[in-house]
Parts: sequence; structure tokens; C-alpha cells
Amino acid sequence: MKFLAILLLVSCTRTQTIPPPPPQPEGVPGPQVIFPNGFTVDVEIVADDELRAQGLMYRDHLRPGTGMLFFFLEEEEHGFWMKNTLIPLDMIWIDRNRKIVHIKNDVPPCRVPICPSYTPGVPSLYVLEVAAGVAKQQGLEVGDELQFVRTENVRVQ
Repeated sequence: MKFLAILLLVSCTRTQTIPPPPPQPEGVPGPQVIFPNGFTVDVEIVADDELRAQGLMYRDHLRPGTGMLFFFLEEEEHGFWMKNTLIPLDMIWIDRNRKIVHIKNDVPPCRVPICPSYTPGVPSLYVLEVAAGVAKQQGLEVGDELQFVRTENVRVQ
């Protein structure tokens, strides 16, 4: 019994590496977010509590032009943190009209047990996470309207 408890403790404290999902089959485009300048981000959709809690944890990179788009049931102030996230990110909060309401640039990974929470101070219905620097490189600003492509069948839970 003591051995089992130690085994469980060791396995629970080990760092996980969770690979990104496989790419879409060739010729079958997935969901995208299009910035005002035409820059396109291929996104993974996150629409339930389990996936929201996981987010981009344990990923050691994001391919250029990719990100994660979080859908929420209610438009409210949604806080994010970087616990177990290994790469710096830009976080972009978006309202129900798909307008940017807040941007947090270059959010660093959290390497301590208690991580800060990043909140926009305004309600949002979506949050887009992309690699750090993308928002500035593409000239994103609060008030910009984004287009969502192939997201109409997303079921938010």
C-alpha cells in the first residue's frame, strides 16, 4: 500500500507533455480567426470547462499562424492564468460582436506554484490565445473587429 501511495505521488508530480491535436486532413480547412489586416489564425476550439482548464498547458511551442479560441456561455469578465503553460502568449478578449475589448501582450509562462490571473476588466464572450508578439506584429487594437470562420457549429458547454 505504501508503494502505491508513493507511485501515485510521483506520477502526479511528473511534468506532462501534451501534444497539440493532429492537423486537419489535407484539403479540409478548420476553424479560423481573421484579423482586420487579413492575417489568418488557424484555431483550436475550446468550448467546455475541461478544455478551458487545460488550455495550452504543457505545450512547448505554437506553430506560426495558430492559436486557441475559447468560447464561453456568458459574456462576463473571464480571467486567465499561465499555470503549467510553457510558452509566452498574447491573450485577446473579444465581445459578442467579435470586437476586441482587451489585449494582454507577452504574458510570460508561470514557473511558481501560485500564478497571477490576468483579467480584462471588461466582459468578453471569447478569448483568443496566440504566440507572444503576434498581436503587436499584426497591429491589433481594442475595438478591432475579428472574423470567425467555420465556428458556426461550435456547441458551448
